[in-house]
Amino acid sequence: MKGSSPDASSGSESFSPKFDAHGLLTAVVVEVRTGEILMAAHMNQEALEATRKSQRATFFSRSRKKLWVKGESSGNFLTVEEILVDCDQDCLVLKVRLPAGGVACHTGEKSCFYRTLPLSGGNRLQPRSVQG
Repeated sequence: MKGSSPDASSGSESFSPKFDAHGLLTAVVVEVRTGEILMAAHMNQEALEATRKSQRATFFSRSRKKLWVKGESSGNFLTVEEILVDCDQDCLVLKVRLPAGGVACHTGEKSCFYRTLPLSGGNRLQPRSVQG
């Protein structure tokens, strides 16, 4: 029920993102039509502002220390249709639309989450079976 938790009543209706010590938020990217999780990345304030302005998913690369627009090299741009904000305002979900036949992962897979880790029985990754 909306507003039933103790924290809900103290929650702000204003967006006030809680960036971590490195100035980043985690962003989980989900395909808007199917709900499939495509990827997870990080956003700083500049990436968040660029995403909102352009409606193209823009992230901050921790390894390259710069912004990158998803799809700028592959052509598989992610068009952002909605941004969900978690209760603590320290994580976002970007609901995106992939181009027809597009992929989100640099490996060529549609999703970066194409393998599973068994709950027991070792650490060998298994291909994810896609139900459809």
